[in-house]
Amino acid sequence: MENTKVGIVGLGNVGSGVARLLLEESERMTRHAGHQLVLAKAVVRDLSKPREIDLPADVLTDDLASITDDPEIRVVAQLIGGTDVARTVMLRLLESGKDIVTANKALLADHGPELFDRARELNRSIAFEASVCGGIPIITNIGQCLSANQITSLSGILNGTSNFIVSRMEQEGADYPAAVAEAQRLGFAEADPTMDVDGTDAAQKLSILAHLAFGARVHWDEIPRIGIDTLDAADLKYAKELGYRIKLLAIAKLNGELELHVSPTLVREGRPMAEVREAYNAVTVVGDAVGRVFFHGLGAGQMPTASAVVSDLIDTAVGRTRITFQTLELWSGRAPRVKLGDHADARGRFYLRFTIRDHPGVLGDIAGVLGRHDISIASVIQHEPEVHGEDELVPLVIMTHVASEGAAHAAIEEIDSRDYTLQKSVRMRVLD
Repeated sequence: MENTKVGIVGLGNVGSGVARLLLEESERMTRHAGHQLVLAKAVVRDLSKPREIDLPADVLTDDLASITDDPEIRVVAQLIGGTDVARTVMLRLLESGKDIVTANKALLADHGPELFDRARELNRSIAFEASVCGGIPIITNIGQCLSANQITSLSGILNGTSNFIVSRMEQEGADYPAAVAEAQRLGFAEADPTMDVDGTDAAQKLSILAHLAFGARVHWDEIPRIGIDTLDAADLKYAKELGYRIKLLAIAKLNGELELHVSPTLVREGRPMAEVREAYNAVTVVGDAVGRVFFHGLGAGQMPTASAVVSDLIDTAVGRTRITFQTLELWSGRAPRVKLGDHADARGRFYLRFTIRDHPGVLGDIAGVLGRHDISIASVIQHEPEVHGEDELVPLVIMTHVASEGAAHAAIEEIDSRDYTLQKSVRMRVLD
């Protein structure tokens, strides 16, 4: 039987999972690929580091040339993180004649056009299912299975760490620092979780999905984003009172121009997205032919991500990836099919929370400011005042009808400038 030699660069958590599947489930891989995938080399930085998997003799090495100089190694899983070193390694692998599978979404978000152009020049391919949502096959579904559709919108929980933190704050009443610490203890969050909690990770993934779904050419840093790092437990409480849960959502919506943003969003209880808990991811896609479809599963972790990587290895070995890669012309020099709209023009409903002095006329003034900005009030929650020092504070929660992002921002700025406003106000999108 014909063999396909495979290399791995980076034997961390995901790389070890990929090696385990290739070594322990060889019969299964052979059945799907039609020939055997043989792990030939695994390149690491530090040979002395303890490994959680035992590799055959002569597989482990710290020499990248053992892969680049071996013409029998046809496909390589490039599984190192970061962007600078990863970019250099990726280019070297491509230029040595290798087809690539990667899980590095930051690398694609920053250097996708350069890497894909170079792969096309060299008649090579890059597969990247594992770069977004771990074990959920969202890349394949958007890029291939839904190709008969004009996708009109997608929304998703693309970062499992943030979802875990918000779930613990909601379910257990934990404050934000305690929820982050638990996520770190359980391995869901890095020692520095900044990119997860400030919306960067979700924006990087959204830029990849937007390119696949809409042909958008937008750098992730251009996507407006707000993370969960400023989320207050009070808003989780009020959202529940209103019949909603808060989720960090990445949203893309096509309405002539393309709307993209990442932010904490109120999702009505009972909707599938509202019920996604812990470190799970979910994506809703709406197509003009298929309608609404929903994908749900573990978005990170060793084996879910390894599942996506090995699936790409099989497709690459069989030749399916090469056909798809050349046909889709991802990150090519073609003009973008859609234009990114002005975020200020994006429309939706809003949750607003104000902390104000308990003075007569304040509610009327707030309503007046909102009205001048063409924002209509749908409902109001006003509880009894809370005494803080000499002030009686009133938490005031307003749900609006549909308004523009720019109008909501301007109204909040005006209200926050009033002397009756005692804390910076909160504004979040609402997804009914």
